[in-house]
Amino acid sequence: MRNRILWILSFFLLFFNCFSFPVTVYAEPEIETPHAAVMEVSTGTLLYEKDADTPVHPASVTKVMTILLIFEAIEKGEISLTDEVTTSAYAKSMGGSQVFLETGEVQTVETLLKCIIIASGNDAAVTMAEAISGTEEAFVERMNAKAAELGMENTHFVDCCGLTEASEHYTSARDVAIMSRELLYRYPEVTEYSDIWMEDITHVTSQGSSVFTLSNTNKLLRSYDGCDGLKTGSTSYAKYCLSATARRDGIRLVSVVLTAPDTKTRFAEAAELLSYGFSLCSMYYDEETPELSKIVVKGTIQNEFAVTVDGEFSYLSTTGEDFSLIEKSVEYMDDLQAPLEKGDTVGNYVYTIDGREIGRMPIVMAEAAPRAGYADYLNQAWEKWML
Repeated sequence: MRNRILWILSFFLLFFNCFSFPVTVYAEPEIETPHAAVMEVSTGTLLYEKDADTPVHPASVTKVMTILLIFEAIEKGEISLTDEVTTSAYAKSMGGSQVFLETGEVQTVETLLKCIIIASGNDAAVTMAEAISGTEEAFVERMNAKAAELGMENTHFVDCCGLTEASEHYTSARDVAIMSRELLYRYPEVTEYSDIWMEDITHVTSQGSSVFTLSNTNKLLRSYDGCDGLKTGSTSYAKYCLSATARRDGIRLVSVVLTAPDTKTRFAEAAELLSYGFSLCSMYYDEETPELSKIVVKGTIQNEFAVTVDGEFSYLSTTGEDFSLIEKSVEYMDDLQAPLEKGDTVGNYVYTIDGREIGRMPIVMAEAAPRAGYADYLNQAWEKWML
């Protein structure tokens, strides 16, 4: 009897060892929204798409590009956060979402950024467009040029705020993900504004001063863990749109939904897509500083020189790989010759899992390696003779 029990137990152990059972199976969400995409920000990896290349009107999600160009102008020194900008009569005339700027009203760039990001102010968007490019039309040309630069193949802008209900003004879920990713990756400080729930601004005009409260239109800030942006949009023409971003465990995602049937569906399905994306992702960061031996460079007196890995390595996995299996190796270029400047690439630091390469980082010179001349060799010989 005892032998029979042992035989049965052995059989079951052998059976379960012969088969691999996944711990969790994640199914793709079935959403009502016609057009959607989910992207991981650090790598630009698209994790989910649904009819993501069809051009549709994005409503105020258009302002993601406007905000991107404002931050770019700040980076280039064209404007600064503390610069004061005057509202034109044309900017004041914008309808839709607005913060009720008056003609001649002066606000700082930072205040206008908040008006655009938090409250989706069309008047603030046009005011900034005019401040940067002179006219909204010239700014829109800049928007389209940037879209082309980013590879947004199904995008064309007519205005800077998404107010115009024109068929010539369009983008796609993939393209919104691309421009949102560019904004978040290059200017992560944008979330310091997009995460604000409410804030007061002061209108100062010739008639006096008044306080206006900016209220964030992104309801996921209060209902989805890790959400800190980015931009909503809705018109009767475009229906309900959203580019939402959230960060968890060092991973930042963008979830885009366009032409959702109602606002409840917009937020619920954007959240569902974020959760799906997070369920797929795990990120490896190499937090160890590689210890690299000095390398030999021919044609120099010093002969050996210090090198270092340029940058920090990260790897996004969507298949649940075991990061403990990651191996690192060094590859140097053959026959390194002087002169070499500090920062010159001399090899690669290579990362693999089970023999499959998952990425590499450049190995660069940590110091210059000048070419030795006749006088250098003569001096070296003299020093040796004197010893």
